[in-house]
Amino acid sequence: MWSLWRAATGTADDSDDYGGVEFWSNPERTGWLTKQGEYIKTWRRRWFVLKQGKLFWFKESTITRASRPRGVIPVASCLTVKGAEDVLNKQFAFELSTRTETMYFIADSEKEKEDWINSIGRSIVQHSRSVTDSEIVDYDSKR
Repeated sequence: MWSLWRAATGTADDSDDYGGVEFWSNPERTGWLTKQGEYIKTWRRRWFVLKQGKLFWFKESTITRASRPRGVIPVASCLTVKGAEDVLNKQFAFELSTRTETMYFIADSEKEKEDWINSIGRSIVQHSRSVTDSEIVDYDSKR
């Protein structure tokens, strides 16, 4: 499943791969996390950007319109985000899980870990498919 979420490498006209999200502008949260590799289970430090229900990662922290994510996770498909220090036996570790996969991350501090868990958790709730657009009532438009 995670392999489906990897960003396509490519050309200037593949902006659709990121669901139109302008990850380079006003993200909800950014920061360095150490992430376990998808196929080869090595730990690599990556720059993460959370915006509009998508968690992107990059090799560098300088993000521009021309930057290409190394990968992206749509958080709406995630069920849980929680501490995983006991699972990995590593300090400041947390996990992000779908029905079929679990991805592990390590933050630089307890505060960073908690902040990421809270931000991703909020994003999961905001973007989860349990509430469809037709169920959201816009009270302002009914004046």
